[in-house]
Amino acid sequence: MNSEERVLTAFRFQRPDKIPVMGDFWSFPPEWEARFGDPGLLTDTRLYVPVEGAFSLNARLLKEEGGWNYTRDNWGRLVRNRGDAYFSETMESPLEGSVDLKSVVFDSPFLDSRYLKSMTQEQFETYIMKEKKQWALFIKTGGPYLRTSFMRGEAQFLMDMAGEPDLARELAEKVSEHITAVGVEALRRSKLYQTGIWIYDDMSFNHGPMFSPKTFEHVFLPAYRKMVKTYHAAGAKYVMFHSDGDIRPLLDMLVDAGIDGINPVERRAGMLMPELRKKYRKLILTGGMCNSDTLINGPISKIEAEAREIIDLGRNGGVVIGTHSLSPEVPIENFAAYLNICRTYGVFQK
Repeated sequence: MNSEERVLTAFRFQRPDKIPVMGDFWSFPPEWEARFGDPGLLTDTRLYVPVEGAFSLNARLLKEEGGWNYTRDNWGRLVRNRGDAYFSETMESPLEGSVDLKSVVFDSPFLDSRYLKSMTQEQFETYIMKEKKQWALFIKTGGPYLRTSFMRGEAQFLMDMAGEPDLARELAEKVSEHITAVGVEALRRSKLYQTGIWIYDDMSFNHGPMFSPKTFEHVFLPAYRKMVKTYHAAGAKYVMFHSDGDIRPLLDMLVDAGIDGINPVERRAGMLMPELRKKYRKLILTGGMCNSDTLINGPISKIEAEAREIIDLGRNGGVVIGTHSLSPEVPIENFAAYLNICRTYGVFQK
């Protein structure tokens, strides 16, 4: 099987030739590449990411000062970062303070620059075809919580949820409609119907969601229902959901909204794949390896045991093993042990 066949076989709850692997790296040090080769060869999945920001036409570098780069990003935020830093600091959000939603106009979701970026149409089509040959290629968009937080400011948006929940819902629905339009257009242009779309919307930490299930139901569930329904209706075979942390208090509602699978299923946050499988028989589970504890601290016997548990759960499909956002903190020997188990114990058909 190639990567797309392997992943989609697992998604259909059938036995693939071997366990599909989903890899994600914050960085890939030279010594890792010397030992393991191209990081792209260590994963079966890949994401195509359109420029979804509501104010993408105004995105630009504003100045460089004191070692900082100050940028207006495609969501309208003023952010700064150092050239060698992975994360940025938000200095200003575009919808701070009082807001009249009727007066807020987003850039069109149909802009060529969102999808082609710096490519011509022919180059874009070649790029998509090349990516599809090597990986199971999915579209990625954000979700209504994080993207609305970008525009409102996270602290202010959380206060909106507590003090003005109807305003928070209106904001989330407006942002969700924009994101959904971008996702549907990305589907049309890329023709990635046989795989589909991942919605990335980190809304939990290790001990639970950032807000109550009641708040999620009022503010976000209507947007999620419409978003997932629209993606499926547009032809996306699968609509997957990503959030770090413990999303169990929200999971029944996400499944009710039509989500087909979840990621990264963080063990340290109590998201244990065997327990989730007992309750959610047809929910695709991707991830499962603990990058913030087991893979950093070991020992190797524990890494191997956790990987074997996930692999066994995936022998008849429904599982993609993976680590989330691996960093150089992970010892190279620990990653080698994980990779070796996937390549040996994770082979199902010979």
